[in-house]
Amino acid sequence: PNMQKTTTERQEDQKATRGRWVPPARIEVLFDDASGNRFAAINAPTAGPRESKALPAGPAPLQLYSLATPNGIKVSIMLEELGVEYDAFTINLAKGEQFTSGFVQVNPYSRIPALVDHSATDAHDSHKPLHLFESGSIVLYLAEKYQRFLPSTTRLRAEVLNWCFWQMGGQGPTTGNFGHFMVYAPRDKIETRNYGVARFGMEVQRQCHVLERHLASGSKTYMVGEEYTIADIMIFPWVHQLLTGYIHQPSGIRAADFLNMKQYTNVLAWHDRIAARPAVQRGLIVCSQRLAKPWLADQNDTSAAAKQKSSL
Repeated sequence: PNMQKTTTERQEDQKATRGRWVPPARIEVLFDDASGNRFAAINAPTAGPRESKALPAGPAPLQLYSLATPNGIKVSIMLEELGVEYDAFTINLAKGEQFTSGFVQVNPYSRIPALVDHSATDAHDSHKPLHLFESGSIVLYLAEKYQRFLPSTTRLRAEVLNWCFWQMGGQGPTTGNFGHFMVYAPRDKIETRNYGVARFGMEVQRQCHVLERHLASGSKTYMVGEEYTIADIMIFPWVHQLLTGYIHQPSGIRAADFLNMKQYTNVLAWHDRIAARPAVQRGLIVCSQRLAKPWLADQNDTSAAAKQKSSL
């Protein structure tokens, strides 16, 4: 009788939930449903190293471990704008190089970019390298370290940080989620992809409209105070990604067309101003290839090029 009751109750539950989603008892039941996306082979609910391997290193005070994604590009643009000495090493995410013991020691979250500052000194650990992770944290650290691209006045500094945290908490995650459903999610999850693209694509458009209205107000050249700041450096890579990346295959439909990016005329003009800067052009290609600074390949200084070559 007890077994019959359980069976009946199960049947009633199935009838009651038919046509609507109900979470299973544990999330692990759903993990197989996420298979088929481009990064499924390396996705896991656990942290920590998966391979014992040290990071490569060069002689410069700053060591960058990154990839030419929007988050990685923020830091490489900042470094190039500062004109400081740094070594760069490309981290291959598809191969799981972010899960080596060396990388996890720098960033326990195993995400690029990561930076090691061997020149950081303080009263307590004067000889201990400083490990930095999260792109916004790294950019802000560098701005404060070198006293560049961050206004000194309280008001303008606060306005810059408003936009930096807007970027980190809103623009970046939302645009990344849109890109996942637009390009990387499993091809057979049609309803899921429609929902994800609609949900996050609409929010991406709203964020672009926020930028459009802000830049239009007073015909701004840059994000804050007519001064090029870390707000521009941090927001630019994700706008650039929408304009040049996220191309659906095999259709060839581009995010720029899909989202009708041409309607944001002030955003486009601002983007082009930033993109014309030589340091930005270099920053866009740092860690885009195995040779982390590709322009070194065109120089006669082969030793310099060799120093930048990733050993991963």
